[in-house]
Amino acid sequence: MKRVFLCIFLAGVTSFAFAQKSEVAEAKKAWGVFQLTSQGATTPLAKKLESLKTGLAHTDKAIADEKSKVMPEAWSYRALMASTIAILDTADLANADANIKIAREALAEAKKVDVKNAEKDNIASAEVNIANAVRNGGVIAYNKKDYKTAFTKFVQATEINPADTSMYLNAGIAARNIDDYENTAKMFKKVIDLNSPQSKDLYSELINIKLSKQKDTTAGLALIKEALVKFPENTDWIKTETQIYIDRGDAAKSEQMLNALAVKEPNNASYQVLLGNIYFSQALKLQNDRNKIDQKKVKEFNEVTSKMNALLDKSLPFYKKALEIDPKNSGALETLKTIYAFRNDTKNYDDIKKRLDALPKQ
Repeated sequence: MKRVFLCIFLAGVTSFAFAQKSEVAEAKKAWGVFQLTSQGATTPLAKKLESLKTGLAHTDKAIADEKSKVMPEAWSYRALMASTIAILDTADLANADANIKIAREALAEAKKVDVKNAEKDNIASAEVNIANAVRNGGVIAYNKKDYKTAFTKFVQATEINPADTSMYLNAGIAARNIDDYENTAKMFKKVIDLNSPQSKDLYSELINIKLSKQKDTTAGLALIKEALVKFPENTDWIKTETQIYIDRGDAAKSEQMLNALAVKEPNNASYQVLLGNIYFSQALKLQNDRNKIDQKKVKEFNEVTSKMNALLDKSLPFYKKALEIDPKNSGALETLKTIYAFRNDTKNYDDIKKRLDALPKQ
């Protein structure tokens, strides 16, 4: 909170006009008392709130009078004190909300009547207080696991400061905790649109929600394509995209897409690994099917095995190509080790294992 230390003007006469202004003077005096007492770390909260509530009561009278309600100070101090109460009184969120409402209304009036911009510092401080009070309310509700209230508060904070990426992020997290994926996506997309450094992670989060939680591969693919425009180097998303096509039985689409990328970046070993994975993953699926075959059905078992080996044969050149580009590519080495183990190819298995063992330990 920005501290503003002010002179306290005391009325020296008792004319009618000054009698009206005295309520404003008393409000300012109460604010001064609060500022003095709040400097002490041991000052009880009740003592601090007492000064603020006293000052706020004086502004009630000031804004009720025709002569003093046009005074910018009446409104700026009302906004200051109500917003400060909202920050301090964290135990009573309903009271904090009520004071935020008072502060916002007072702030609007202060800006309207302060034609000379004399109260700009108090107005600025009140704006900061209101924003912080709303944010605090969200954090308090979140810590109490009241995620619905937390979401509402964080959204209010974004309305006050539309450029505050942290509040959009908090709102998205709160929505995620109550499985409100529509609002999770809405809030996370706002963070992304504001070019947050966390955009890549948030895209991953949203893609996972679409695919794992909502089981919507069509929307998931659209989101992956959008994410790859901003982060074209993310091979995890490309791998996910190709797997979706494979699961749909469209391995040709995966291969077409990856071949185009491999032509564009011939020295990118990851694309070669992903091309190999198209066929390797299909082989793994066949292996799972084969495991369910009755051992007596030898012909059926052998047919599936033959299909598996054909797919593995198709995958091998891509993994080898990946190692030509990057001899230490752990993904290619691990998969080749699996393939050679399956085929009982001891010579190649031992060679690959040595290369894997020689890699730096992570």
